[in-house]
Amino acid sequence: MSWQPNPLEEQRLDKLARLREIGIDPYPLRVERTHTTHEAIAAFEATTEGEPVKVIVCGRLLSVRDMGKTIFAHIGDESGRLQLFLRRDDIGDESHTTFKKLIDLGDFIQAGGEMFRTKLGEVSLHVREWRLLSKAISPLPVAKEQEVDGKIVRYSAFTDVEERYRQRYADLAANPEVRDIFRKRAHLVSALRRFMDDHDFLEVETPILQPLYGGAAAKPFTTYHNQLKQELFLRISFELYLKRLLVGGYERVYEIGRDFRNEGVSFKHNPEFTQLEFYAAYWDFHDVMDFTERMVAYAAEAVLGTTDVVFNGKMLQLGQPWLRITMRDAIKHFAEIDYMDYPDQASLAAAVRKIGGEAPPGAPWGKLIDGLLGDFVEPHLIQPTIIMNYPRDISPLAKAVPGDPLHVERFEFFIGGMEMGNAFTELNDPIDQRERFESLQEMFGKDDEERNPIDEDYLRAMRYGMPPNGGFGMGIDRLAMLLTDSRTLREVLLFPHLREREE
Repeated sequence: MSWQPNPLEEQRLDKLARLREIGIDPYPLRVERTHTTHEAIAAFEATTEGEPVKVIVCGRLLSVRDMGKTIFAHIGDESGRLQLFLRRDDIGDESHTTFKKLIDLGDFIQAGGEMFRTKLGEVSLHVREWRLLSKAISPLPVAKEQEVDGKIVRYSAFTDVEERYRQRYADLAANPEVRDIFRKRAHLVSALRRFMDDHDFLEVETPILQPLYGGAAAKPFTTYHNQLKQELFLRISFELYLKRLLVGGYERVYEIGRDFRNEGVSFKHNPEFTQLEFYAAYWDFHDVMDFTERMVAYAAEAVLGTTDVVFNGKMLQLGQPWLRITMRDAIKHFAEIDYMDYPDQASLAAAVRKIGGEAPPGAPWGKLIDGLLGDFVEPHLIQPTIIMNYPRDISPLAKAVPGDPLHVERFEFFIGGMEMGNAFTELNDPIDQRERFESLQEMFGKDDEERNPIDEDYLRAMRYGMPPNGGFGMGIDRLAMLLTDSRTLREVLLFPHLREREE
């Protein structure tokens, strides 16, 4: 649907034409700036009284108060905001009239002059000259403020929450608290990278387009390379490529990047998401548990300055030793069922249905157990908790628990009632690995997302010898939710996927 200007946009388009008629380029080629608004204020406050501080600042026009011959305005840039003081005697009649008649909130301007402090104490810029940098045709939505219980509460500029995500650019421009979320997200990624680097991990990049998909239980996106005449898949995990690098001689590797899974969208799922995966030779899942606790606490401290984090009204203590409990014990406690009393799929399915759980037809034994975890246990895991020893039949890449043929050394960790990450003592026996892959082919139907193709090249790599190792994967988006107290993944994704809006 083509753009049809509304009445306000029509007015601004008329101003745009008038600016051009009087010889003002509304989108000039060059810009001059000596200070950000924050730097300008800091420079003034650092000088002795009476010493002139001349600056040129740029930013979006946020407010205007027309006092006749004098105009007070505020501009904002990424560093903050600054009051402008424009007087007709200083800038001239023509410039003064142009500002009053043809400049709108949302326009970007450049202003130069001397810094001073007003009688009310606000550090401001006494403008000697200004110029338009970019004319905004569409007015930004305006945030609402309301007094509640003696406090000023600021409400989003958008009445339609979904429209915020569709127009993230306007959301960011209108809501500084949203910009703060994504600054924290960026600091989070930097902190995780710094932690990995400081512990002698090598950051690498593995293929996003892969001839086979694997390393996770998920349905892939499929594409096609025309010249190679080859079907390719967007990766669902980095795992199998990262472990190939252990075969090649690297002992600690990690990657931060995008994974793609053709699955449902929810408050904690998006078709593409940011993942951290690492693999460390000569570690087992106990080593990975210890490392995970330290890494998450470090990230929280780096982003928020504390390891005590408020999420969804609850205080999470990320810096304390985390609870560690087996999957069997956790399900016994919260679901009041011992799945080991039901050694086959049919009996367990009946028991699950009896307590009101989900038991999809044909779901294998291990998948039923995983369902019990999701339905009955996960919502209760508010404080950081490690659930360990998962069923073997849903964990084809993990080593078995010694003396226990039904469970493997795998753990997932949960915070705030959400699963945050997944880790194994990685299987490095190529014969056992092939048998696991083949058993999955028989266990799951052709269209089941758990039924990954057998990666012969990965098995070949394993046959050259893979060191014992521990591996880990974590969704960075969910950790960003926790550290910004966001209720949905969409709040921490700049451009989340949405359904097409029906016209």
